[in-house]
Amino acid sequence: MSKNISKLSGRKGLQENLFSKVKLPGNDIAETADQYLVGKSTIYGSKTFYDFLNKQHSDKKAWVCSGSSCLCSGDQERVTRVLENQLGDGQVGRMTCLGRCYDADSFQYDARNFSGGVSGDLNILDTSIKTSRDYEVRLVSNTAVLTDGGFHSTETFREALLELMKSSEVDVLGEITKSGLRGRGGAGFPTGTKWDSCRRIRDEKKFVVCNGDEGDPGAFSDRYLMEEQSYRVCYGMLVAAWIVGAKEGVIYVRAEYPESVTAMQQTVDELKREQLLGNNIADTGFSFEIEIVEGAGAYVCGEETALIASIEGRRPEVDVRPPFPTEEGLYKKPTVLNNVETFAAIQRILAIGGDSYAQLGSESSTGTKLLSLDAGFNRPGIVEVEMGLPLRQVIDEIAMGFKQSTKAIHIGGPLGGLVPVSKIDDLSVDFESFSEHGFLLGHASFVCIPDSFSMMRYLEHLFEFTRDESCGKCFPCRLGSTRGKEMFSQALKGEKLLDRNLLDDLLTTMQHGSLCALGGGLPLPVWNALLYFEDELSAYFENINGQPGDRL
Repeated sequence: MSKNISKLSGRKGLQENLFSKVKLPGNDIAETADQYLVGKSTIYGSKTFYDFLNKQHSDKKAWVCSGSSCLCSGDQERVTRVLENQLGDGQVGRMTCLGRCYDADSFQYDARNFSGGVSGDLNILDTSIKTSRDYEVRLVSNTAVLTDGGFHSTETFREALLELMKSSEVDVLGEITKSGLRGRGGAGFPTGTKWDSCRRIRDEKKFVVCNGDEGDPGAFSDRYLMEEQSYRVCYGMLVAAWIVGAKEGVIYVRAEYPESVTAMQQTVDELKREQLLGNNIADTGFSFEIEIVEGAGAYVCGEETALIASIEGRRPEVDVRPPFPTEEGLYKKPTVLNNVETFAAIQRILAIGGDSYAQLGSESSTGTKLLSLDAGFNRPGIVEVEMGLPLRQVIDEIAMGFKQSTKAIHIGGPLGGLVPVSKIDDLSVDFESFSEHGFLLGHASFVCIPDSFSMMRYLEHLFEFTRDESCGKCFPCRLGSTRGKEMFSQALKGEKLLDRNLLDDLLTTMQHGSLCALGGGLPLPVWNALLYFEDELSAYFENINGQPGDRL
């Protein structure tokens, strides 16, 4: 059924994508269904899925961030009270995550994001107030790949494009393959291999999709790239399109980042005006269009198949793989889909050469990585480091230690590894080191969990997040997260002790039975906590002793 809906949705093309119609306030479901030749249930299912299309959400005037970093700051309720005093009782909702983890205490008002205790002093009704980058961006490497300031104009874009066209698609792909670049969205799949797979498939239509739905609480590196390195993002997409033979691309940006949506749209518009996007780009004979698609509040759209479903106007549920998007992606056509940071790295790789890039980082995790350091550090912000850097150096020398006594760092988003401070010396910033020790680097976001914050409350938060953000397609994720939230809530209230065997059964089912990493990834940080924080958690369990290491 989904194949038919995808093909019907694709009849009108990206510029009239069905999702854009679904999001229109007051659009008629029956009329839209007739226009796209799909069932009314398809439109209704999509329209009722997203948080931002929900009347209960849209009726609010401001939204306080409910992400992990803001939770650990302990100020969410204070920010809510301050805003309600200004806007009225019941006028403040919740939103996850606003990408301002370096300050915490974040909220959105009037399509702008604020943070850092500004709510107390801000006249929230003063719409003349402007926001700008208020976090530090640093390079801790001899070579800048993602934080270099030399690619910020149409002139540099044109120069790089014309230089690109002097080579063949195969040679350029070879440089990317030699670089060893692995996907920066968390999975770490080799980029050259993915692009080559799509290139080899013969089809009259292909797509390039940039995943800008950075929903992991604690992460704001993609936000930085979209707002300040947007030309690099677009250039990386163009290179991918040229290599695989695509003529159309999409940048899917989460609505929680209004400034990112604006920045990317402005860059795309400027590139079109300068004939660096569109038909016959710069008289090269190559054509490539980019459309900006704004999300509507759904974390699961960060998963590639759910993101594709969203653009198509379907309910954004995860699809079974294979086939992978390189074979059947957007509108069931071959599609290259990478995250923002992966595309942003391409320009520099081609500028210095694949071999030179491969010399950065470690043997199996080459290049550099952006780290998102949250407000729990003395020096938060975005840092570009070479892969393989010791984690101790990141914490002590780059982040300048913790602001308060800290027991763990949640690295890689809500589904990433929950690293106790006792393990810092065992890890380095690369995929292999984290995997070897039972953690996950993921998006490389760093959320500090203070000693004073209950680990039980944090684990309850992770189950609650997964429950709220589950697409609902598979039972292990949908029901497992719900039951897990109930178990931890009951234990916290003193109503019922946790049964370790029952919890392990639930987590194992979620890990092996879930369709995607939302349900499948949640067990990792929970088992990390059970392994390293047994003393703190034991009071809430009937029988806490187990063998979580067997499942990591």
